[in-house]
Amino acid sequence: MEKETAVPESPAQVAAEIPPVPHPTDEAAVEAVVAAALAAFENATDLDELKTARLAHLGDKAPITLANRGIGKLENKDKATAGKLLGGAKGRINKALAARTEVLEAERAARRLREETVDVTAQPRRTVLGARHPLSLLQERVADVFVGMGWEIAEGPEVESEWYNFDALNFDQDHPAREMQDTFFVDPPSQHLVLRTHTSPVQVRSMLDREVPIYVLCPGRTFRTDELDATHTPVFHQFEGLAVDKGLTMADLKGTLEHFARQMFGVEAKIRLRPSYFPFTEPSAELDIWHPNAKGGPQWIEWGGCGMVHPNVLRSGGIDPDVYSGFAFGMGVERTLMFRNMVPDMHDMIEGDIRFSQHFGMEI
Repeated sequence: MEKETAVPESPAQVAAEIPPVPHPTDEAAVEAVVAAALAAFENATDLDELKTARLAHLGDKAPITLANRGIGKLENKDKATAGKLLGGAKGRINKALAARTEVLEAERAARRLREETVDVTAQPRRTVLGARHPLSLLQERVADVFVGMGWEIAEGPEVESEWYNFDALNFDQDHPAREMQDTFFVDPPSQHLVLRTHTSPVQVRSMLDREVPIYVLCPGRTFRTDELDATHTPVFHQFEGLAVDKGLTMADLKGTLEHFARQMFGVEAKIRLRPSYFPFTEPSAELDIWHPNAKGGPQWIEWGGCGMVHPNVLRSGGIDPDVYSGFAFGMGVERTLMFRNMVPDMHDMIEGDIRFSQHFGMEI
C-alpha cells in the first residue's frame, strides 16, 4: 500500500485552528496555545498572512488574551502562579512574532529590489515631444527686438469697429478694401463691425490711449477674404510699428527698419524704399529686402509697407500734426518666415504637422 503524503496546512487553516481558551493555571493548555501561535507565525508567507495570524493569537479574542482576563477571578493564592505562566507564554509569542516580522520584511525588501530593478544599459523609450510653432517664436523674436529699443507692445480686439479699421486710417468711403470681397463683415452690417484686416486699428487706439511720445509695436492676427494658396491665407499675422514724436522724419523710419532688418537677417542685410501709396501714410513707401538665397538667384523681395503717418490719422488719434509727426510700418509674419527660413508653401504653416514645427526646434 502506497504511503500517503501529508499535505501541509495553509496559514489560514493554522489561524483557524485556534485552541480553546486555557485555564490560567493549566500549564499544558497554555503551552498548546503558545505552540499554535508559533506554528501560525512560522507558516505565514507574507506580512498580510502574518497580520491575520497575529490578530488570531494576540488579538482581543485570542485564547491567551481571554485567559489573561480570567486571572482576576482566581483566588489570591493562584493569581501569582497564573500571572507568571501567562506572562511568560505571551512573551514567547511576541518574541516569535517579532522574529517572523523581521524575516518577512527582509524578504519583501529583497523582492522589491528584484522586481523594480532598472537596467540602465537598456535602450530608452523616447517620447516624441512637440515644439512651439515657428510663427509664435518669430513674433516673440520681433517683439524682443523692439522692446530692446525701448518700444512697447500694444494689442487690440480682432473684431473691430469699422471706424477704427477704416475711417480713422483715412480710407475713403468708396475705397476697394471696404468691399465684401476684401473684408469679413460681422452680421448684421448695421453694427459696422469687421474682422480687422490689419493691426493698424491698434495704432489708432494707442494714440487715443497714450501720451506722446508714442513708440509701440502691434503684433496680431488679421483676416481677409483671400483664397488659401502657396502664398496667401485668409487668416494671417502681422506686426506693425508706430512712432509719434516731435521732429520724426523718413530718416528715422529708414534707420529703424535697417536696424530691424539686421536683427532679423544678419549684419549684411540691406533694405530699400520705393515710393508707393497708402491711405494712412504720406509719403508712403514699399519696403524691400535683399534676399541672397532667393529661388532663382539673389534679388530684392517686397517685405512690407511704411511711411510717415498721414496728418488725418494723427488728428483721428487726437494728436496735432502741426506739432508732432510720426512714422509707421507693417510686415506679415508668415511672409517674413517664408523668406527668412526658405519655407516654400504657406500650407506648411497652417496644417498642424508637428514635423514642420520640430524642424525649427526651440529657436529659429
